[in-house]
Amino acid sequence: MSRAQAGEVPRWRLGSAPTSAIEEPSVAPISTRGIRGKLTADAPLAPYVWFKTGGHADWLFEPADLEDLKEFLSRLEGEMPVMALGLGSNMIVRDSGVPGVVIRLGKAFATVEARRDKVIECGGGASGILVSSKARDAGIAGLEFLRGIPGTVGGFVRMNGGAYGREVADVLIDCDVILPTGEFVTLPARDLDYSYRHSVLPEGAIVVAARFQGREGIPAEIGEEMDRIAAAREASQPLRTKTGGSTFKNPLGHKAWQLVDEAGCRGLKLGGAMVSDKHTNFLINTGDATSADIESLGEEVRRRVYEKSGITLEWEIQRVGRP
Repeated sequence: MSRAQAGEVPRWRLGSAPTSAIEEPSVAPISTRGIRGKLTADAPLAPYVWFKTGGHADWLFEPADLEDLKEFLSRLEGEMPVMALGLGSNMIVRDSGVPGVVIRLGKAFATVEARRDKVIECGGGASGILVSSKARDAGIAGLEFLRGIPGTVGGFVRMNGGAYGREVADVLIDCDVILPTGEFVTLPARDLDYSYRHSVLPEGAIVVAARFQGREGIPAEIGEEMDRIAAAREASQPLRTKTGGSTFKNPLGHKAWQLVDEAGCRGLKLGGAMVSDKHTNFLINTGDATSADIESLGEEVRRRVYEKSGITLEWEIQRVGRP
């Protein structure tokens, strides 16, 4: 039984939601003396997200390492909104920008180590491709599905990412998390109360490391499964476009793409945004879309699906920033 089921609220869930943003992004939110990472005001985010759209962050912080991130967040004292940014593959950054501080984890957080007990220990900035490849090379099976998740460890641990019949909840042992106050905690998988594409990690919490349990395998066979996953993605998904991955969650007993298709939305356009002809659960920036185009198109798809089937699709893509 989880703590939530027992009626106990873990301490790390309390008091960790950020409160307000500063009004003048040009004025540093804290003293940066001794901070070794890069802090940028009014930083454009479009280059960092797959849709290549969206506004600016009030502040973008790229920490030098874990201790630098802890110190930076502790100085904020939970007084500003904090958001982690990985590969930007499952995200719409709204055109009006993101308040507070966006944290972008760099190379210091992209380490991956294979342990003798068939555990893969990795940083929150490591990609699913890197994690699965390191596991393959070490003869650790069971993590091949991570090859099919277009994101970083921090993102798919938070969202219980999954692909090809498996999800993070199946393999996560525990994760290291920094709360918006700078407090560092290690949480076992059971404390995340995982459900479909959801965990109870509080807003602003940043996953900086995680450990995944694999099993003994043969590298060649693991590689073959990874190649199969890669080929299946290439054949069925519009990977070579400006897209954001799967747009809507699959409702219980249904496939989101099929509901979208049956509602007549294949190829539907709004401004520079379009529902993919190749996979109808993907939205595409055809070249000049705004984030408003993409989000509005998604809402129109939801409206048409409900009108056709009576089913309300839930967004899987994160939509962040000022409305």
